[in-house]
Amino acid sequence: MKILVTGTAGFIGMHLAHKLLERGDEVIGLDSINDYYDVRLKYDRLKLTGIDPAAIEYGKEVNSSKHPHYRFIQLQLEDKEALFKVFKKHKIDKVVNLAAQAGVRYSLTNPDAYIQANIVGFLNILEACRHFEIKHLAYASSSSVYGTNTQMPFSTSQNVDHPVSLYAASKKSNELMAHTYSHLFGLPTTGLRFFTVYGPWGRPDMALFLFTKAILDNQPIKVFNYGEMQRDFTYVDDIVEGVIRVVDNPPVENPDWDPDTGDASESKAPYTVYNIGNSNPVRLMDFIQAIEAALGKEAKKEMMPIQPGDVPATYADTKPLENQLGYKPATPVTFGIQKFIDWYRSYYNV
Repeated sequence: MKILVTGTAGFIGMHLAHKLLERGDEVIGLDSINDYYDVRLKYDRLKLTGIDPAAIEYGKEVNSSKHPHYRFIQLQLEDKEALFKVFKKHKIDKVVNLAAQAGVRYSLTNPDAYIQANIVGFLNILEACRHFEIKHLAYASSSSVYGTNTQMPFSTSQNVDHPVSLYAASKKSNELMAHTYSHLFGLPTTGLRFFTVYGPWGRPDMALFLFTKAILDNQPIKVFNYGEMQRDFTYVDDIVEGVIRVVDNPPVENPDWDPDTGDASESKAPYTVYNIGNSNPVRLMDFIQAIEAALGKEAKKEMMPIQPGDVPATYADTKPLENQLGYKPATPVTFGIQKFIDWYRSYYNV
């Protein structure tokens, strides 16, 4: 297949592009390469797939030196004209939209970035998929859409109408927008609610990265909610396997679905939503202890209250993913943390 993947200079996007190329797909990669965090990390991710950063110019295709079926284009999804040119030139079969303005806390101070990238950009993706008759759009949602929900584990059948950050609201909006296009135009769409993804080449704004760097630099770490946070940490390889299984299995119309009694994650339209998580929430203090054990060094801890926009716990119900696609993420957090730390020490020569 020819698959367009947005966000391929990003953490999950890079890993996904690798896997798709390994199995023989042709990949068109897009990324804006914004400066939300150190762009050098993004360029180094691109190097892994054979993209020369020196050759990158906005809107220009760059061929990979390692993969004959990989092309990368620096592009903002908000740039509708440029995006449509890519769709028009390449006969794309399926799309995986991972590009987004990430970060819960950043959305409190930079709301405009989320509207442009996550709402306007996603609308342009939907429009391109509609007009160029894409066979399946899979897109990244987030566990943050569960907002004030307290019933655990979080299930895709639950109401998610009470987000607590603009980031979460933008992801919920993506699900609503996708359903509209599935309903009106028959576009098969699948939303993927990721639960706290971590692993090698991860984002520097995420807890594992921040904690590892601070501990090695003998700096204190900020422990929010006094260590009582719980997160369903999910290893990046598990996320990628889940995404690929979803891409290969687009939803179909279900005329028997009842809007009064049917599951909220489904529809009469070719639309669905899945959780992708480890289904094993870990206390923040236990997570920190695992990092300390892997580093052989104790952290200096600064205990802090819960931050605006944060939720105290996440826990994924992945039964629909298991029942319909035969897949359940299962990488132990201790294994994943060690893999990340091995990468971190190697990458930063620590």
